[in-house]
Amino acid sequence: MIYWHLFVAFFIPSILGYGGGPASIPLVEHEVVGNYEWMSTQEFSEVVAIGNSLPGPIATKMAGYIGYAEGGIVGAVVALFATIAPSLLLMVGMMAVLLKYKDEPEVKNLTKLIRPVIAVLLGFMTIQFAQESVEGIGIGYTLFLIVASYVLLEKVKMHPAFVIGLALVFGAVTGLF
Repeated sequence: MIYWHLFVAFFIPSILGYGGGPASIPLVEHEVVGNYEWMSTQEFSEVVAIGNSLPGPIATKMAGYIGYAEGGIVGAVVALFATIAPSLLLMVGMMAVLLKYKDEPEVKNLTKLIRPVIAVLLGFMTIQFAQESVEGIGIGYTLFLIVASYVLLEKVKMHPAFVIGLALVFGAVTGLF
């Protein structure tokens, strides 16, 4: 029965917590502290503090920890699944709708409008990364990494994961990162 309770305790906040993990924290607290009394408010606030100090989405970190504390490894898996299940179901449903109507002119026009927006956003992100790189390691190293990455990706056709790995090694050897 604990696995069902874990599922419900994290599934409901994930459905109702519009705005992501931080918006669902009070809903999870209501379930974990108020409804099931698995921990005190103080313990829950410590879980939130630890979750905020770690990288990644807070909702899944809280679900994993609380699920593990209450039901072991299986409890952690159940709570994590319950946290991502609403988004997963919605994405699968939306994908089914998209695939059904993919040949409609409205859908094709929508994708034509989205591509330039994504290109502009990626361009701004690239400029921001380059500015931060120049501020952090200087223009010489930044230009070297840009040119070397371009050559390795476009001319040598090296896989991007290897280029990233080489950049990390370069940073470690030169002491930049």
